[in-house]
Amino acid sequence: MTILVTGATGLVGARLVPRLVEAGIGCRTLMRGGKEAPAGATAVEGDLLDPASLAPAVKGVSAIIHLAALFRTPDTGLIWKTNLEGTRNLIVAAQEHAPGARFIMASTTNVYNVDSPRPSREDDAANPAMAYPASKIAAENELRQSGLNWSIQRFGFVYGDKDGHLESLPNLVRRAGWHPAQRMSMVHHRDIAVAMKLALAGAMDGRIVNIVDEAPTSIYELSELVGERMEPLNEPLKNPWHLHVDGSLARQFGFQPTVRTVHQAAQENLM
Repeated sequence: MTILVTGATGLVGARLVPRLVEAGIGCRTLMRGGKEAPAGATAVEGDLLDPASLAPAVKGVSAIIHLAALFRTPDTGLIWKTNLEGTRNLIVAAQEHAPGARFIMASTTNVYNVDSPRPSREDDAANPAMAYPASKIAAENELRQSGLNWSIQRFGFVYGDKDGHLESLPNLVRRAGWHPAQRMSMVHHRDIAVAMKLALAGAMDGRIVNIVDEAPTSIYELSELVGERMEPLNEPLKNPWHLHVDGSLARQFGFQPTVRTVHQAAQENLM
């Protein structure tokens, strides 16, 4: 099996590709000029915003894992261009040069509406206002209508393997003004690899699937885990189910997180 991975040097890709290589999966990575592929993978020069460069990358692959995305930048136009136009270009390349390949797209649980009355499920309304989740929903829709053999994984808050993502949370929380009691569904990098291997085997074909661990954790607790303390707050939490998603569908497809909670990750030095 040879697969193409986009975003191989990003937050998720840099930790996923080595695990796929270790599992014996041949990984080809789409890289801009001058960048090196992760160890054990083969780099193919190309750019999602340069459609002509994508044909050599997709030819002969049995699957595509599309991780590349842009977020947390004030340039909303570039977010849309990268996340939607880039995905559209990759879809067209797959249609023309690898129509039988599985196309697995990484998305986010941030797409769900903030006023959900319960943990969000894959078929719930998703009409986000922010550019990043809105562009991901638009890209998801492009893939679903492509005629390719697709699956979409919506990740909870990704952390672990010393990626620094969780450590950046307190600053993000302060800027966004989140309530300390807000709980988030999360997923460790190790379990993204578990989910991707299932998807590569076809377990999630044609489905959108939430990929999360077993225990949504409060912003207050997460801040303490990284050595910061939030001020307690007695005011009611307006939308208690925001960022808390239902992971039961993934379990039906055989996904079982090996890092069940962020507290387990801390105890086992997996942060």
